[in-house]
Amino acid sequence: MEIVTLGIDLAKNIFALHGVDAAGKVVLQRPAVKRAKLLELTASLSPCLIGMEACSGAHHWAREMTRQGHTVRLIAPKFVAPYRMSGKRGKNDAADAAAICEAVTRPAMRFVPMKSIEQQSELFLHRARQGYVEQRTALINRVRGLLSELGIVLPQKADTIRRELAKLLEDLPGHCNTVVADAITDLERLDARVGEYDRHIATCAKANADARRLMQLSGIGPTTASALVASIGDGHDFASGRQFAAWLGMVPGQYSSGGKQRLGRITKAGDRYLRTLLILGARSVLQSGKKKDDAISRWTRDVEGRRGYWKAVVAMAAKNARLAWAVLRRGEDFKLYGQKVPAGA
Repeated sequence: MEIVTLGIDLAKNIFALHGVDAAGKVVLQRPAVKRAKLLELTASLSPCLIGMEACSGAHHWAREMTRQGHTVRLIAPKFVAPYRMSGKRGKNDAADAAAICEAVTRPAMRFVPMKSIEQQSELFLHRARQGYVEQRTALINRVRGLLSELGIVLPQKADTIRRELAKLLEDLPGHCNTVVADAITDLERLDARVGEYDRHIATCAKANADARRLMQLSGIGPTTASALVASIGDGHDFASGRQFAAWLGMVPGQYSSGGKQRLGRITKAGDRYLRTLLILGARSVLQSGKKKDDAISRWTRDVEGRRGYWKAVVAMAAKNARLAWAVLRRGEDFKLYGQKVPAGA
């Protein structure tokens, strides 16, 4: 029988496969396929629907199997778990492959956008930059913790800490001076590295027409524009801007029953990095909007007055997410607040 749907549980070296025919009958069960044999096996199959969890290496395998003529869909692991027949206590590779095979056929299933080599290359810059930022934050917190043992309590603001450390250095006793001096050197190195990656990302954003159009939106700069393009491409995996905002976790969680709606805090599901960038951009919009009189600034001031600062920030971030989807999906035909965005802007 011909395989119509194939579920693949990915791993580093050993993969599990579960394939069914048009009637849903299991016609392929391979609980241990070696890495070197995976593409050889999928190449021997007729074009079919292949489902995989979105994990390390998933985009690589998806690109390779797409070249073989298959239709590949990537699913977030949390959406696969409910289809595992053996439940939480019966988790193994074969059960996961069967669950993926079932989940990928669901008509309402949400899939992860498959990324091209170019998109992943650009995301390399973002992941590396974020790693250096985290190292810098950890270093600053470590120095603050050490100095607090000497009764020196520094504020959390990074620029203030850089300034104060240079003043304190000469007065520190013994090896404390050596440790803090080395920390200052490492901090300067990390600052330089983050700045270097900022320039790489800005160059990528300026070279991409979609990213340039995104930067027309208030609160979206080169870093956010580049990350959006690299993460979702032209946005074709989302039916609407609202669905994209929900994918980012910027919609309220629902606890509704019996006809009574109960809306909670935002779900915070999806890509935390994109959500963080949009939130930071929204904060800048609210800050600068206090002195402006455009439509967005008036809207944010109205929301802030009615619902408070942080809800206004999230509302602005969600609006930017929806607008960003429209920019990417419609391209040059997108109109920003009644004005057509110039081609290649």
